[in-house]
Amino acid sequence: MRYCINCCIHLLPNDLHRQCFRCRGPNHNNQKCPVCKGENKIPLYTDSKQMKLLAVLEVRTDHSESWNGFFCLRKGKLCSLIFGLIIMTLVMASYILTGAKHGLLLIPSPFHYGAFTSNPSLMDNESLSDMKDHYQPSKMNISYVKDYPSIKLIIDTITSKLEFITRQHPDLEELKKQEPHMFSVIPNKFLPNSKNPCWYEEYRGNTTTDPYATNSYALYSKRFRTIFDYLRKVFWNHLYHYKDKHYRLRCLPHFYIIGQPKCGTTDLYDRLRLHPDVRFSAIKEPHWWTRKRFGIIRLRDGFHDRYPVEDYLDLFDLAAHQIQGVLQSEAAKERVKTNNIIIGEASASTMWDNNAWIFFYDNSTEGEPPFLIQDFIHAFQPNAKLIIMLRDPVERLYSDYLYFASANKSVEDFHEKVAESLQLFENCMLDYSLRACVYNNTLNNAMPVRLQVGLYVVYLLDWLTVFNKDQILVLRLEDHASNVKYTMHMVFQFLDLGPLSEKQEALITKSPASNTRRPEDRSLGPMLPTTKAILRDFYRPFNTKLAQVLFDDAFLWKRT
Repeated sequence: MRYCINCCIHLLPNDLHRQCFRCRGPNHNNQKCPVCKGENKIPLYTDSKQMKLLAVLEVRTDHSESWNGFFCLRKGKLCSLIFGLIIMTLVMASYILTGAKHGLLLIPSPFHYGAFTSNPSLMDNESLSDMKDHYQPSKMNISYVKDYPSIKLIIDTITSKLEFITRQHPDLEELKKQEPHMFSVIPNKFLPNSKNPCWYEEYRGNTTTDPYATNSYALYSKRFRTIFDYLRKVFWNHLYHYKDKHYRLRCLPHFYIIGQPKCGTTDLYDRLRLHPDVRFSAIKEPHWWTRKRFGIIRLRDGFHDRYPVEDYLDLFDLAAHQIQGVLQSEAAKERVKTNNIIIGEASASTMWDNNAWIFFYDNSTEGEPPFLIQDFIHAFQPNAKLIIMLRDPVERLYSDYLYFASANKSVEDFHEKVAESLQLFENCMLDYSLRACVYNNTLNNAMPVRLQVGLYVVYLLDWLTVFNKDQILVLRLEDHASNVKYTMHMVFQFLDLGPLSEKQEALITKSPASNTRRPEDRSLGPMLPTTKAILRDFYRPFNTKLAQVLFDDAFLWKRT
């Protein structure tokens, strides 16, 4: 048997092998052929045994190959390359069509998913005047208009699963088992001659003891160290001495501004603190009830040491000093007069953020938290007053996105994040209850925009399981922005605050709005009309229920 040394094809005797121009003729001889002949030939022995068939190949080292030989050698490689490209294309198509997430190969998804950043920092701030931006004209993006029918199916699925079921309130003994230290520090009764909940606590330190040495707020934040430096200097001047013992006045807030983020709570806080009878914590948003008492500074940073309740109470020492001054001056005059100074706290996470429960409480309620923030606040302060500021949840979400998104902000990116979040929420609703999904830490961290914060009625109904309706004042940012004087009068009346002079009232109501939208965010303009329509459909059943609970159709937000 002969071999063609150029393309390794077995040749029969007298085979012309015309495909290779170097092996023509029936009497072809490699040694005599001037084309095939070469000096550098390497013999390769296929077997050491004697064979009848030719077992030696002569491999030419001559690099002058024909084009036909080139294609013959590379035909198999080319087929492999094409096949590999086809497989890679199919994999990439599957990845894109399924949103790089859930689903099977080549199952189409109606969404234009895009990359998104991690969840925003959890320090909540709000805006007042940015809501007028959505009246500006917006360019229509045709590709996103096509999303609407498919996303509407997802929203319809979510709506079909909605059930507003009243939760069971845990009893006091169960709460004490969860937080024994907290119940050992805060008493059952407060001073009768103070409008604000306060009590005296024995102080066992001496003059060389730093009362704020271990305060976590001072240790973890440089911003608050100046405040605590001042408190250290005046601490001993405000101790109450009785029978060779020292006592310090401790206070909790009389009222809480509990939500929601990006709904104007900062502006409300700034105006309220101008009232002569109102004091606030040393830090506007301590986030103690929702985060710090669990050791959460930022969820993405994991857990730190838990902030004890004493650290939280230290934040009200400045206000407690003033209340104590009023009480002692009246006692010196031998008059029985009630202190009218009240303390407020304005953490905008208090109403909605129960993300930490899964790490600390028993999960035996099918994904629903057995204890909520309001259970503990009510246990200590059954007469507390709560203020809630809300806005159109559609505009709230867009404002939230503009404030917290770190890079690549655009109306298209917002649209993609909304679509992604809706699909994640739908996946949860297929397996769990509405409450379980709203308080689901994993889901809330996975959603690129905080859809759940705008589900106001879910949170409100849970607060109403422990507090009476007359203890909760619900305001709309839209009303506050159009008539600040009216909403502030409502707040003053709700808190039973005394009358103001015209000068004091003008100072409170005519000051400029706080925490408005940044100029660079205003330049992005309003969200896409398709995105707004999608969010309107999603929030509609929740707004309808909210309006029913509050007996006020303004909370339908039909005109915004």
